[in-house]
Amino acid sequence: MAIHPTAAVHPGAVIGKNVEIGPYAVVENNCTIGDNCWIDAHAKVCEFTTVGENTRIYYGALVGTEPQDHRFKPGLRSYTIIGKDAVIREYVTIHRSPFAEQITSVGDGTLLMAFVHIGHDARIGNYVTIANQTAVSGHVIIEDGAVLSGYVLIHQFCRIGKLAMIGGRTILTQDVPPYCMLAENCRVCGPNVIGMRRAGLDSEARLAIRKAIKSYFFKDLNGSNALSEIENDGLTEETAHFVKFIRESERGIMAGESELAGFLFDEEL
Repeated sequence: MAIHPTAAVHPGAVIGKNVEIGPYAVVENNCTIGDNCWIDAHAKVCEFTTVGENTRIYYGALVGTEPQDHRFKPGLRSYTIIGKDAVIREYVTIHRSPFAEQITSVGDGTLLMAFVHIGHDARIGNYVTIANQTAVSGHVIIEDGAVLSGYVLIHQFCRIGKLAMIGGRTILTQDVPPYCMLAENCRVCGPNVIGMRRAGLDSEARLAIRKAIKSYFFKDLNGSNALSEIENDGLTEETAHFVKFIRESERGIMAGESELAGFLFDEEL
C-alpha cells in the first residue's frame, strides 16, 4: 500500500492490498477500495462507495458524490458501486442516488473518458466505453459492451442496448436497441457489425441481427408488425434480446434513417 502523506483517507474506509493513493486525494468514510486500485492526485471517492479491484481513478475525478437532485436529504444512505478493472479518467463525475438504499453502478472493465458525467441511479454495464464530455442523466441504463462517442447527451430514463454504438454529438431522448448504430443525425442507421464481430458473434448471429434491425427500422412496418415478423423468422439469443428490449421500452425507440443503411447493410458480415 502506498498512500501519499497529503492524501486524506478516513480511518473508516477499507483499503485493499497494493492500493496507491496520490497527493491530496480523498477517500471518505464507509468506502471500500479493492486490491491493486490506483487513485490519482486530487481525486475524491465519496462516502458509501465501493471500488472494485484493479480500477484506476484519474486526476480530479469525483466518484459517488451527492446527487444533483432536490429530493436528496443530507445524511441519506445510498450507494455507488464501481466494478473491477474499470478506468475513470480525469474529472469524471459519478453521483449516488437521492433515494435511500438505491445504487448508481458502473460495471467491470468500463472506460469513462475525461469529463464524462454519470447521473444518479444510472446503471452502466460491463465493458462499456463512454467518450469525453458525454452526459448520462439519472436513471439511464447502458447495457454491456455499448460504445458512446463524445459529446453525447442522454435524457433521463433512456436505455442503450447491448453492443450498441452511439455517434458523437447525438442527443438521445428515447431508447436505442441492442446491436444498433445511431448516427450523428440522431437516427438508427443499421447494425453495429464491427462491434458484434469484435464481441465474437458468429456470422449466423450477425445475419439474424441484421435482418431484425432491417425489419424493425427499414421496411415501413409498424412496430408491432415488425416485431411479429422478427419472431416468425425464428429467434436467436440475440434477436430475442432485441425484441424483448423493444417490447419493454417505456420511452419509445429512436427512429431509423435509411440514408446510411445501404452502406451498413451491404458491409461484409
